[in-house]
Parts: sequence; C-alpha cells; structure tokens
Amino acid sequence: MPPTLTNIDPIKREPLATQVARRLVEVILTGQIEPGTRMPSERKLAETFGVGRSAMREALKALSLIGLVEVRQGDGTYLRRADSALLPEIIEWGLLLGEPRTMDLVEARQEIEIILAGFAASRRTGEDVKKLGQLLENMKSAATATEFVENDVAFHLALSEAARNSALRDIHSSIQALLRAWILRAISSEGAMLPSYEEHVPVYEAVARGDAAAARQAMANHMTSAAGRLRANLPASEEAARRIVG
Repeated sequence: MPPTLTNIDPIKREPLATQVARRLVEVILTGQIEPGTRMPSERKLAETFGVGRSAMREALKALSLIGLVEVRQGDGTYLRRADSALLPEIIEWGLLLGEPRTMDLVEARQEIEIILAGFAASRRTGEDVKKLGQLLENMKSAATATEFVENDVAFHLALSEAARNSALRDIHSSIQALLRAWILRAISSEGAMLPSYEEHVPVYEAVARGDAAAARQAMANHMTSAAGRLRANLPASEEAARRIVG
C-alpha cells in the first residue's frame, strides 16, 4: 500500500494580478521609480512583465487602493511621494514583503555587510574615509529618525563603494532598498539612534586604519544588534499590515 503523506500544505495558486502586484512592489522597492514621478504606461508595464493589460490594470488598481500609486485620469499612474498625506502611515513598502522574506533579507544583509567592511578596510581611499567620517558625524547630529536613517543608509552604501566590488555593491544596494522601511521603523523606536550610532564608530575607525579583521568584527557586532532591533519591530507591524491589506 502506498504511504499516506501528512503535514503537507497544499500549493496555493495566486491570481495573476496578485503576482504582478507583488512584483511591482519589489520593483518599486529597488528605487528604480522615484516617488512622485510618473510610472511607465500600463501597456509598457504589461510588456515588461510579460502579462496582459487586464492583469496589469488589476495590479495597479490594487496598489492604488492601498495608497502606493495614484492613477490620474488622462495623465498616467504616479508613484506616491513617501510624505503624501494620502499614503497610509502603517503601510510602508517594506511591510508588504512578509516576515519570512524580510528575515531572509536581514540574514543576507548581515553576511554581505561583514564582507564589505573587510574589503573596504583593505581598499579604501582617503576620500572614502573622509566621506564615511562626515556621514558618521551627520548620524551623530541627526535631529530626527528619518534624518538619521538617511545618513545611516548612506554610510553603508559608501562603505560598499569603498569595498570596490561591483557585484556585492549591487546586491547590497538592492537589499538596503528593500529593508529601508524596516530600518526606519526600528530606528524610530525610543532610544535606538544612539546605540546604532555607537555601533558604527568602531566600524569607521577600523576601516580608517585599514584593519580588515577589526572592521569585519565591528560590523558583525553592529549587524547582530541591528537584526535584533528589526526583529523586535517586525511582528506587530506585520500584523498591522495584514489587517489593512486584507
């Protein structure tokens, strides 16, 4: 007698429009479309994604309903500005990724950041060190969480440039874009800016003196703490997103 298979979840088939909407969000998160600008036409998007215009129309309608895009009759579809009053405050683009994918990205980011820190320490120029130092100073003097995160993200991107590895740089840039909303949410937690700033200091110092081993260790310490902050902010926000999106 053939064995009986148990504890197997059935394969869920999502509607095509839902799949397209998810892919659109991923593209938006990479920063290829600037907030406030007009998106490619429905026809162009459909061709790019290899789907029919009806599926693309439904996907754009879904993103419009949750406030990510604005369809202007006769003028096209626009990606809403992040500061738009019409953009629901608890719907941030990163929230739509879901908890498992978000934590996968956090894990990948940890390893990539450590490698980049070591390369940066070995390959940085005087100009790289100067830029990193200025961004670190900007983080220290930031008046708001948003200002802090802007300089925090810029610090890590500058570090990836200093590493002189275009493949790792591009992967890192995409992950940073996808996690940006979560990073801001975590840093906005009470008292999170100072610890995060202090974790960046030994990374900068190790890179400045060209100590690759120390740079990797300092980044590992920072990534462990940063992952903890992200994880602590994930469940409640995930639940809030589910209530809104459906």
